[in-house]
Amino acid sequence: MADLPAFPEGCTARPLTMDDAAAVAAVLAASESVDDTNEYPDATDMSDWWVNWNADLERDGVAVTDESGVLIGYAAATASPTFREAFAVYLEGRVRPDHRGRGIGRRLMSWSLARGAEIHAERHPEAPGSLVVSVSEPMTSLESLVRRAGLRPERWYRQMERPLTDPPPLPSLPGVELVPYTADRDDEIRRAHNAAFTEHHGSSERDPATWQSLFTGQRAFRPDLSVLAVEDGVVLGYLLAFVYVADTLATGRRRADFGQIGVLPRARGRGLASAVIAAALRAAAEHDCQSAEMQVDSDNVTGALRLYEKLGFTTTRTQVSWSLALPPVG
Repeated sequence: MADLPAFPEGCTARPLTMDDAAAVAAVLAASESVDDTNEYPDATDMSDWWVNWNADLERDGVAVTDESGVLIGYAAATASPTFREAFAVYLEGRVRPDHRGRGIGRRLMSWSLARGAEIHAERHPEAPGSLVVSVSEPMTSLESLVRRAGLRPERWYRQMERPLTDPPPLPSLPGVELVPYTADRDDEIRRAHNAAFTEHHGSSERDPATWQSLFTGQRAFRPDLSVLAVEDGVVLGYLLAFVYVADTLATGRRRADFGQIGVLPRARGRGLASAVIAAALRAAAEHDCQSAEMQVDSDNVTGALRLYEKLGFTTTRTQVSWSLALPPVG
């Protein structure tokens, strides 16, 4: 594990633990009025996140506490076990707003970059790597930190949202059934996802365990709001939906998050993506959701942005992915 840096007087650094999940969620909640991420994870969400990404917090995380032992900042490094080209290590962290400007964030960033490089060297030294930090547009201080650290803006992701008061009509697709997700089709959907995302930036072949931990095994996954397009018994398209309880409690509005949307390459151009989205919007409205949200890569190779705008989604926020390339080790 990278050495812990020296923090300002009155601050103590130690390894992060699962017991810190509630304190980290409190730091994120205190930061939301400044950072405006539209994310409101609770302690269980944080624990699930670290477990799903196989984080070894004793080595991959740092907690910073004040003189009274209250957590005021943290950092963690996580990586997917699967990758296609470069092995990406994702760096996250936050400092409570009332403790910013003291150099805590800069020291956490320095540690994160060092630990991220170690993870690359430990797990996949034979492959090129990258250190990745996601920065929402309002987070100008974090943007300054990553820029000074040598990271470059790589991709722009739009958060898009749509109210559910007037869902679009379901298109007529002869021979195609729009049905809810069922567990017996889970592996078929996984294989369809792998085929649909072969050309997408940052995507990778998901094995069954990773697929479950990141997607359909999540606590927030909603099979009843997820939609499959099936023809002759074969899944041609899919949409996986999630509802985060903590977000609902924080905002007072129930939102359906459309996570993974894909169509088999051989079935594109038939309106299947529009169909599964329209069906999912209707399902979400019938289950008392007020809005639907999704994230899209502005450079998506399938032209998804134009499709979502046509279906009534508008951009509410932009998140920039900053990265630092790492050469193979040795």
